[in-house]
Amino acid sequence: MSVRQALGAAAAAALLLSVAPSAVALSGPYDQVTVDPTGHVAADGTVSLSGTYRCLGSTGPVFVSSSVSQGDPRVRHGIGGTSAVCDGAVHSWTNSEKRTPGTLTPGDAYVEAILMELRPGAGGLPLPSFHARQQADITLAES
Repeated sequence: MSVRQALGAAAAAALLLSVAPSAVALSGPYDQVTVDPTGHVAADGTVSLSGTYRCLGSTGPVFVSSSVSQGDPRVRHGIGGTSAVCDGAVHSWTNSEKRTPGTLTPGDAYVEAILMELRPGAGGLPLPSFHARQQADITLAES
């Protein structure tokens, strides 16, 4: 599987999580993801979000995905995806995505970050396994 395909699958899994969060089982108490209280939005529409993650053990590729919303909580904008290393240490993550200028503006925002693994499933189809999820109210600062 290419990185592009894996990120596409990660985005699909993140969408699945946002649609049915009550059906998601998280891996364990050691796994965690955090969201920094301040994100950034540039004049060209580029949004950057960051935080930390920690996980221990994986059998497939692991990613930190993130989404942000402002105003209408039903409208979420996916903001990038970062490969993760599950070695038990705390690592930083930063995701950036360029949106149409004005789509997201400086001010209050709501972010969700998900630490998700693509584990081999039946027939070789990768299936999402969620390690951790964090939701947070943040401030998007002009950068």
